[in-house]
Amino acid sequence: GRPAGDWLPLGSAWPELAGEFFLITAAGRYLRHLARSPETGLGLIELDQRGARYRHRWGFQNGGRPTSELPTHLAGQAAKKRTGRQRVIYHAHPANIIALTFVLPQDARRLTHELWAMMPECPMVFPEGLGLVPWMRPGTREIAAASGRLLEKHHAVVWAQHGLFGAGVDFDETFGLMETVEKAAEIYVKVLALGGRRNGPGGQDLRDLAKDFITPATK
Repeated sequence: GRPAGDWLPLGSAWPELAGEFFLITAAGRYLRHLARSPETGLGLIELDQRGARYRHRWGFQNGGRPTSELPTHLAGQAAKKRTGRQRVIYHAHPANIIALTFVLPQDARRLTHELWAMMPECPMVFPEGLGLVPWMRPGTREIAAASGRLLEKHHAVVWAQHGLFGAGVDFDETFGLMETVEKAAEIYVKVLALGGRRNGPGGQDLRDLAKDFITPATK
């Protein structure tokens, strides 16, 4: 362990998370190094009794600090505490889903249905559809607030021209969600390269499939 550090401002307050602890990746570190040096690539933070400040309790060695996307991670944690059981929030930069946001209309419904059509697993894994945040400056309170609102109803939220946020009850579910979105995006990129979709399941078929898997919190 390490002595508690000084309280640092978050810039926003999440009363739902007051007094809680979160394990989070450090800024500028690589996931592939975590197993070898978790105390460098990870850190444990504690929020104060208003959910407005945090302090280091473990990790962040060699001058580390939390990821710059800490506000969005906490906004997602607060959203899922209000609406579901998901406690793992994961942010990544999958190439194919990012590429699609450069060429498709900025329409979450359109993006959802295109990816649902690529694999029947998609409406099963994210039956409530994808959330979509238009390009915004990362690391800000504004993008955190926009993402938090969408994570109240969605388990996967795309940041246009930037990346993807996913929420799950554990690491397996969260990574599986992210992989499913990215695999479907990769297939769709190839379909577009071949001239676009000419056949496949209809929209009502996909919506009917999604209805069987949607949960009350996301209806």
